[in-house]
Amino acid sequence: MLSAAKRTRRAGPRPFDPARYETELVAILRELDALDEVDAAALDRVLRRHPRDGRGFFSRTQLLAGHRAFGAQAGLRHSEAAFRQRLQLRPVRSLSGVTPVTVLTKPFPCPGQCVFCPNDVRMPKSYLSDEPGAQRAAANRFDPYLQTWNRLAAYRAMGHPTDKVELIVLGGTWSFYPEPYQIGFVTRCLEAMADFAAGRDERSQVVGLLADPEDLPAQLDGRALGPNYNQRVGRWLDAAGGRLADHERASWEELRAAQSANETAGVRCVGLVLETRPDAVSEAEVLRLRRLGATKVQLGVQSLSDAVLAANRRGHDVATTRRAVGLLRAAGFKLHVHWMANLLGATPERDLEDFGALFRDPALRPDELKLYPCSLVESAELMGHYERGEWRPYGHDELLAVVTGALRQVPEWCRVTRVIRDISSDDIVVGNKLTNFREIAERRLREDGSACRDIRSREVRSGDVEVERLTLRARPYATGVGRELFLEWETPEGRIAGFLRLSLPAAPSFVAELGRAAVVRELHVYGAARPLGDRARDGAQHRGLGESLLAEAARRARAAGFSRLAVISAVGTRDYYRRRGFRDGDLYQHLNLRDANLL
Repeated sequence: MLSAAKRTRRAGPRPFDPARYETELVAILRELDALDEVDAAALDRVLRRHPRDGRGFFSRTQLLAGHRAFGAQAGLRHSEAAFRQRLQLRPVRSLSGVTPVTVLTKPFPCPGQCVFCPNDVRMPKSYLSDEPGAQRAAANRFDPYLQTWNRLAAYRAMGHPTDKVELIVLGGTWSFYPEPYQIGFVTRCLEAMADFAAGRDERSQVVGLLADPEDLPAQLDGRALGPNYNQRVGRWLDAAGGRLADHERASWEELRAAQSANETAGVRCVGLVLETRPDAVSEAEVLRLRRLGATKVQLGVQSLSDAVLAANRRGHDVATTRRAVGLLRAAGFKLHVHWMANLLGATPERDLEDFGALFRDPALRPDELKLYPCSLVESAELMGHYERGEWRPYGHDELLAVVTGALRQVPEWCRVTRVIRDISSDDIVVGNKLTNFREIAERRLREDGSACRDIRSREVRSGDVEVERLTLRARPYATGVGRELFLEWETPEGRIAGFLRLSLPAAPSFVAELGRAAVVRELHVYGAARPLGDRARDGAQHRGLGESLLAEAARRARAAGFSRLAVISAVGTRDYYRRRGFRDGDLYQHLNLRDANLL
């Protein structure tokens, strides 16, 4: 935790006291408990009949607090977990089995000079202040504790479980931030999870950035000469007391303490995602990412054409991308690649060929994918190329042909997480401004008699799962480090209830601890996220599917000649693997496959 000398006091909100409103809360809870279904209209009617202080409405967070306080004595038929689910407003947020919490690092100089990149100096490089996640980060002065705590509170208010969190750290080039800042950022996120789970609210004692990003001009003109993004942000940070403030630092020992506490916390980090550039990936950097607890890396590949990369001043070539992917895969990381269409020098025809290479080339073959058509914003250097007639945005039909053609090529073991970046139409100078372009593309695919077969299109989400009707399926494919097996539990309709990624390397890993072990790179059970210990029988989670996938992976690894199975576990999943026979290493957990009884 921060020392007192590193904190500044702010006035915090007064804690909600359910005892003060016992009469109103019990009345509301009993009415909602009696309903067969709670939709927005029904909830609104009940809340209006029992206003708070005679004029306001109780929030969902306050209703849940009331349930915890009075549920037993009020004789309610729904448990707190069931009541939480009835109040849930946006279930899609946690339908993939975990609750994602996205936080942004502070504005900081970036080593890249990409012509398509926005230059909003109030944001970390490449982000715009109108993007929802960026707005949340700015409102919290980019402080990791505030961002994490407040996001968890927002999820709880919407009725989502918060005990299993995938922490996604975005903003700039992570590998370019000072190491003490990286350690401090992750540490403070984990501390916020611990405090939130324990009911501690230290937001009033948290200090954010020493200066307000609002002091900076919103965006630079991409066509104008003068101080660039790095110079402006650098001067602002220096004026604010330095690029690394004392309160932003932490040591490896402090991080290890936060990680250890998170292993059994009420809010556990079951995945840590960090993003970087291919030219920042080295053996040393991969090991550092792992020490931080990362399990997935978002990698800005952008293009597989050296000519296009050079025209856009990307700063690396395709060979560098292949090497980065190989190092990350050899260390067991999940690979989330960013690829962009309509870059300077590209054409629709070449884009489709380029995209296909992501899966034709065994050295690439990402697990997840963001497909970002290039959007022109005024602060990007691309503005000059547009005005000189050197670049133009694809028309609607051209872009639709590229996106649908790309989606057709995605294999069943890859997940397309996003198709259009969430940029405000007000920021886009010319080109596509439709945020539902994925929906349009998938509708076109259906009209053409085809469909996207990626993981996101096939996951079971909130539907009931009949475990006895599931089929275990293995999808093998070659990678740059050996063979991969995508093991999945599949419904008769072809939906995925859970899957495991098993890497069977052809040679020992550069990571000494792994050696020649087979590696579980990902284990995921789909369906609506359920609280730890919830054994409800109508979904996929907590039904033994994960354990059965691990057992199958162990059998197949041993049959392939491996004597050891390693897993790249998140800090919040270590206890799960320990209970299944895995032993702790320094950076991974290990199972001896010579044991007669596998799992």
